[in-house]
Amino acid sequence: MNPSDLLPLLPDLATFARVVEAGNFSLAARQLGSTPSTVSRQMQRLERALGTRLLERSTRSLRLTESGGEVYRHCADMLGAAASAAEAASRLSERPHGRVSVSAPISFAQSVVHPLIAGFLRAYEDVDVQLMFTDRDVDPVRDHVDVVIRPTPAPPPGLAARRVGSLRWLPCASPGYLRDRGMPQHPKDLAQHNCLYLGESADDNRWSFRRGARSHTVEVRGRYSANDVTARLDAALDGWGVACLPEFAATEALRDGRLVRVLPEWALEPRAYSGPVWMLYPPNRFLPPKVRALIDWLGERLPA
Repeated sequence: MNPSDLLPLLPDLATFARVVEAGNFSLAARQLGSTPSTVSRQMQRLERALGTRLLERSTRSLRLTESGGEVYRHCADMLGAAASAAEAASRLSERPHGRVSVSAPISFAQSVVHPLIAGFLRAYEDVDVQLMFTDRDVDPVRDHVDVVIRPTPAPPPGLAARRVGSLRWLPCASPGYLRDRGMPQHPKDLAQHNCLYLGESADDNRWSFRRGARSHTVEVRGRYSANDVTARLDAALDGWGVACLPEFAATEALRDGRLVRVLPEWALEPRAYSGPVWMLYPPNRFLPPKVRALIDWLGERLPA
């Protein structure tokens, strides 16, 4: 039976499901705003079309045949799908409103996400945004957060995900510092420079570089270490040395010349995480319009 032949049967299939659930023609007819004789004719027509008996009728009750039981299960699925379609249409036509929450690592939230929020608020006047600056691993379901931005090699199981860029680290310094101290030509030259590093663990000052098949690790030193990206960025801009910075934090200063990338032909392989950044959210079949609006807004403006 091809799809065009099925279309006239859809009302009868829906009526059949109501008859099964009601248990008799009279009650089903009242629920449908019809008459028992009309419902009875629909069932006869459906059985003829399907070529099988669906119901065993007696004066007092109806009983499903084996074929009827199979058909009913599919009818129930059909009505469930129809209800879902109606719900989806209702949700999608609803104007986004209410509060939506989003979390991101502190430096990423400050440098990348926060500058995009003002435009979103202007575009969606009925939506409020709670931006959470945190470096801990937030779980959208456990922590009741609508959207989580997290650098991770792969999305955690059970969550919907959309890639929104990648995280890499760059050694950078101010033009003034490089004029005074010279531009390093090889990673080993950094041992003679003032370097700004995290200082969270004993080996944070061991910077590893790769260039093709070649690699080199150098132990750097400096007068100032800080486990905050903004602090290291400010110190680099102030000429205090070569800073290890995530690209997103250094982009603007590199673009306008306030910072210069050091050893651009070498890739810095940090001990901190580098790799994909994901936008994570609960795997709801139908996201609330306010959440979908924020996901789309950020997804269109963050690099994939």
